[in-house]
Amino acid sequence: MKHNIINPNFNFINEPIEFNKFSDRKILQYCLGATLYMPGTKHVIDKILNKKLLGLTSMVMCFEDAIKEEDLKAAEKNVIKHLDTLSTAIEAGNITHNDIPLTFLRVRNTEQFWQFSKKLKKEHCEILSGFVFPKFYSSNGNEYFSCLSELISKFNIQLYGMPILEGRDVAFKETRLEELIKLRVLMLPFKELVLNIRVGGTDLSSLFGVRRGINYSIYDILTVRDCLSDILNVFNRVNGYVVSAPVWEYFLAYKNEDLDHLLKDDIHNSLLKRNPILNDAIDGLLREVVLDKANGFIGKTIIHPSHVKYVNAMQAVTKEEWDDAQQIINTNGGVVKGTNKMNEINPHKNWAKKIINRGKAFGVIENQSSYFKLFFESK
Repeated sequence: MKHNIINPNFNFINEPIEFNKFSDRKILQYCLGATLYMPGTKHVIDKILNKKLLGLTSMVMCFEDAIKEEDLKAAEKNVIKHLDTLSTAIEAGNITHNDIPLTFLRVRNTEQFWQFSKKLKKEHCEILSGFVFPKFYSSNGNEYFSCLSELISKFNIQLYGMPILEGRDVAFKETRLEELIKLRVLMLPFKELVLNIRVGGTDLSSLFGVRRGINYSIYDILTVRDCLSDILNVFNRVNGYVVSAPVWEYFLAYKNEDLDHLLKDDIHNSLLKRNPILNDAIDGLLREVVLDKANGFIGKTIIHPSHVKYVNAMQAVTKEEWDDAQQIINTNGGVVKGTNKMNEINPHKNWAKKIINRGKAFGVIENQSSYFKLFFESK
């Protein structure tokens, strides 16, 4: 798999790398990008086999909030069929692991995870990249990782966990910091098994009875913004975790592919000034991704395939960022003149490392006008 392939004629400064579930965790954690959530009952086998999910590189099949409780057995049966079919297709040489998006299962709870794990075979786990742990608390985190560790040991295969930070103890100020610190301590022994930490923006919003409108970002919702700030403070430190941004709930596909009026020099500036670009839904998504990146999130949960190309394009690194990052990584201390700014080597080194990894995963582009060219296929 490879990011940002919508426009095959696009010329990168540096091409995105190819990856699959067996790639090294140190770079794979940066590669999830736009992660599409779907109900566990959804039939997506044919689209994968026929390679119709262009650009999609990670997906989550959900046993939790995306389905009704009475549909759980049907969802489990559908997922097993999905894994069986893909395993058979690989064995027959019809597809390879490079053709299968990184596939995760969002389990319903620890009990369902233990029960479902007993239905899995080694060939299933060779398809899966891992599991998403909803309502991940200090009270149940060890159970999630114990089940994951047992599967890894049983089949001698790499699988990852992705905890979702959400729920009352994370949301409410009087318990949040203590709970986040407990979670950090809990996860430390399992750090190599954590591919991403995910954030339940919708669940956090629901606890305060709020929902952002199409013309607002999650960062405009003060109570949720405080939660996100503390999550990043605890988990996005030097040598910390890759934290993925919360979902954008609005979708409206953009049909017009005439890009002439879109090629602005500074997409970030246009978005933050709220200059109209595509439509309210996509502009809102792009605006939020700009803020995601500024705050240290990498990648984003999505609930509609039309969002994939926008989120992943916006993860690409500009030449200016890349050159500054390279200069910082390859200089021993002090302060040097960058492209158009001061590069203070030691303070900016952690930023530079993340830029290099994001550039490897999503590619290096000339400038911000290049984002638009990644959105659509050239005529």
